Amino acid sequence: QGTRDHPPAQAALRERLLSAVVSCFKRHGAAAIDTPVLELRDTLMGKYGEDTKLIYELQDQGGELLALRYDLTVPFARYLAMNKVTNMKRYHVAKVYRRDNPAMTRGRYREFYQCDFDIAGQFDPMIPDAECLKIVHEILSDLQLGDFLIKVNDRRILNGVFAVCGVPENKFIPACSTVDKLDKVPWDEVRSEMVGEKGLSPEAADRIGEYVQLHGGLELIERLLQDPKLSQNKLAKEGLGDMKLLFEYLTLFGITGKISFDLSLARGLDYYTGVIFEAVLLQQENEHVEEPVSVGSVAGGGRYDGLVGMFDPKGRKVPCVGVSIGIERIFSILEQRLEASGEKLRTTETQVLVATPQKHLLAARLKLISELWDAGIKAEMLYKKDPKLLKQLHYCEDTGIPLAAIVGEQELADGVVKLRDVATREEVRM
Repeated sequence: QGTRDHPPAQAALRERLLSAVVSCFKRHGAAAIDTPVLELRDTLMGKYGEDTKLIYELQDQGGELLALRYDLTVPFARYLAMNKVTNMKRYHVAKVYRRDNPAMTRGRYREFYQCDFDIAGQFDPMIPDAECLKIVHEILSDLQLGDFLIKVNDRRILNGVFAVCGVPENKFIPACSTVDKLDKVPWDEVRSEMVGEKGLSPEAADRIGEYVQLHGGLELIERLLQDPKLSQNKLAKEGLGDMKLLFEYLTLFGITGKISFDLSLARGLDYYTGVIFEAVLLQQENEHVEEPVSVGSVAGGGRYDGLVGMFDPKGRKVPCVGVSIGIERIFSILEQRLEASGEKLRTTETQVLVATPQKHLLAARLKLISELWDAGIKAEMLYKKDPKLLKQLHYCEDTGIPLAAIVGEQELADGVVKLRDVATREEVRM
C-alpha cells in the first residue's frame, strides 16, 4: 500500500520532470551525491518532531537497528559530519520512505522521490538562502504548473512570537507544529488544539493569533521591527533583520512578486533554525473568489544550522540551508493534465525503423540496423523474418518513430537506402 508501478508513459514523464529539476540544480553549480537507503535507527530518531512515528524501522539483522531513510536532509548532515566536509553545494535525487496514510490521488505515498538542493558552509547571511528561493522560483516557472506562491518565515521570529506571547520554552516545538496546520484548518481549530491538547493558556493563544495571521512583504517586516513587544526579543529581532536582508536580495533577483512573508508558516520538522519556506500552487477555483486557493505544497525547505553538529563527535557545526522539490505532487498534477488533454506521450526515443518491402531481406535489415547502432543512432526493426511493409509503417505511427529506412531489392542493387518521413510520407533515396 502506498507504492506504485510506473508503466512506460509515466516513467517517460517522470524522467522528463526529473531532468528539468536536475538541470536547474546543475545550473546553480551543485554536485551530485548518493547515500544508502538504510541508516542506523539512531541517526534518524528525534530529528523529525511529531513525524518520528512515520519512520520505517527494520528488524535487527545482526546487531544493527536500522531504518529506511525518511528524507535526504538527515543523511546529508550525517555524510558531512562523517567525512568532515565543511562546505559543499550538493543535490540528491532518490527515494525516501514514510509510514504515512497514503493519499495516492494527492501524490502522497509511502515510497516516493525527493529532489534536494543544499548549500553547506559558513557564508554571509541570506545569500545562499536567497539562491534556494530563486531555484524554487525557476523550477516552478519552468514546469509551467500555473500560479504559485512561496511563503517565507523564520523559526527565530516564530520563537520570538511565542516568547512575547507568554509560551514557555518547552512548548515552542509543540506550538510550532500546531501553527503549521493553519494552511489546512481555520484559526479557531488551531486555537482549540493549542489550548486543549498543547496546554497553552487561552490568553497566550489569542496573542499568538494576532501575529500568525499576518502576511505581506517588506512593509510588514518594517512594521514588526517597530513592534514594541517583538523588537525587545533578541531572537525575533535577529530573524526580522535577516528577513529584511533576504527580501532585498529577492528584489534584486526580481522574484518578490511570488514571495509572501507569512507568520503562520512553521514547517513541522525539529531541525530548522532560521529561514523556512514552502511553495504552494494556487488554483483559481472560480471567478468569484478574490483569494486564490492553495492546492498544496510543491516545495519546501529552510535553514538547519545545528543538524550536522548532532552527528559530529566534537559537536562542530556546519551551517546549512536547503530546499526539497515535491516531485510526486508535481508529477500527479502533470499526469492528470496529460490524461485530460488526451495527448500521447512517446515512451521510446527511437529515431528510425529499418524496414523491408519484400520477402527474404532479413539479412539486409540486420546489416543496416547494426551499422546504425554502431553509429550511435537509435534504431529498431520488427522481430519477424518477412513483415508486411504496411505493418512496419503502422508500428512507426503507433510508437511515434519519425523515420523509416527502407531497403528493398532495387535499393540493394543501387546501393542506396530509401528514407521515408512517416508523418508526411515524403521519401528520399540516399
